[in-house]
Amino acid sequence: MTRIDDLPVRDELRGKSPYGAPQLDVPVRLNTNENPYPLPEPLVERIAERVREAARDLNRYPDRDAVELRTRLAEYLTRTGGHRVGLENVWAANGSNEVIQQLLQTFGGPGRTAIGFEPSYSMHALIARGTGTGWIPGPRNEDFTIDLAAARRAIAEHRPDVVFVTTPNNPTGNAVPPETVLALYEAAQAAKPSMVIVDEAYVEFSHGDSLLPLIEGRPHLVVSRTMSKAFGAAGLRLGYLAAHPAVVDAVQLVRLPYHLSAVTQATALAALEHTDTLLKYVEQLKSERDRLVAELRATGYEVIESDANFVQFGRFADAHEAWRKILDRGVLVRDNGVPGWLRVSTGTPQENDAFLDAVRELECFVGDIPTPPKEQSA
Repeated sequence: MTRIDDLPVRDELRGKSPYGAPQLDVPVRLNTNENPYPLPEPLVERIAERVREAARDLNRYPDRDAVELRTRLAEYLTRTGGHRVGLENVWAANGSNEVIQQLLQTFGGPGRTAIGFEPSYSMHALIARGTGTGWIPGPRNEDFTIDLAAARRAIAEHRPDVVFVTTPNNPTGNAVPPETVLALYEAAQAAKPSMVIVDEAYVEFSHGDSLLPLIEGRPHLVVSRTMSKAFGAAGLRLGYLAAHPAVVDAVQLVRLPYHLSAVTQATALAALEHTDTLLKYVEQLKSERDRLVAELRATGYEVIESDANFVQFGRFADAHEAWRKILDRGVLVRDNGVPGWLRVSTGTPQENDAFLDAVRELECFVGDIPTPPKEQSA
C-alpha cells in the first residue's frame, strides 16, 4: 500500500503531522476556542436572505475584490479598533489562516525566513513550512511573555523576512503590550527591513485595546483578524487584515482568482449587520473567562492571565494524564504540548460549571500545588 513517504513529497514536509485538535463526541467540548453560542435566529434568517439573493447569480463569478465586504469590514475596524481605515487598507480571505498564507506567499517563500515566539499559534510555523519559508522559533520568558532582549538579538542575528506577534497569544492567552510590538517592529526594520504580522484573532476578548492604530506610518506592519471567534462564525471561514494599501495590493499578486465565494461574502455581510448583538455575546464570554480564571486560582491552580476566550492552567506533573482524567469526566480541553499546562476554551455558564467540577477532582494530579484544606464541621 502506498504511503506518504512513498510519494515525492518535499523534504521539509516529511515526517510532519497535519494541524488538528481531537474531535470527540463528549458532553462538553472546550478544546477549539469556538464561540459556544449559536447565531441568533434573526441573523440566521438574514443569512438565508443574503444567500438566496447570491444564489440567483451563482452562474457568475463572485466579486473578485469583495468590495462591499471589505468596505463593511473597514467600517467595523474603524468603529471598534480606535483607528480609521478604508477599503484600501483591508483584505479578506478564507479564514485568517489563508490571510497568513497569502502574506507568507508574498513576503516569505524559498530562501526567506519567518520568526515567531513560542509557544504560540502553531499554524504560523506550519504555513511557513508549506510556503517554503524557513521557520525560526523565538524565545519567551518563563511566564510566557516575550523575552524582548532575546527577541531583539534573534532578529538581529537571523534577519528574518517576517516577524509574527500573536496578541492575545494562543495558547497562553496573554496580551503583548504595544511598546513591545513597537520595539520588535523597530528591530525588524533595522535588520532588513521585515514585515511584522500582528495576529489579533482574539482581540475582541481582550481587556485592552487593539493594536490597529500602530499601522499608521508603518507600511511594514499588518494586523490580522478573524470572524471565527468574536462573531461566532467558525464555520464561515472568513479572515481579514488591515495594513498600508501597498500591502493589500501585494497580497493580490498571490491570491487565487475569485477566492471568496459569493455565499461566503453574503454570509459575512449578514453577520456584520448584526455586530452589536454578536458583541454582546463577547461581553458574556469575557465575564465567564474571568470567572474561570478566578475559580481555577481559588482551587489552587496556576493560571496565566487571559485576554482571550480561553485560559491556560496548570501546572501538572503530567499534563496529558490530567487531560485524560478531565476527558473521563465528560469534558474535552486542549493539550497543546506545552509541558505542565492545559488550555480550556470559555463555554456557556453550564459548560464552565461542568469543567470546574471536573478539575476540582484533579488536585492530586497537579504538580507542586497543595490540596486546599477541607472545611471543618462544627
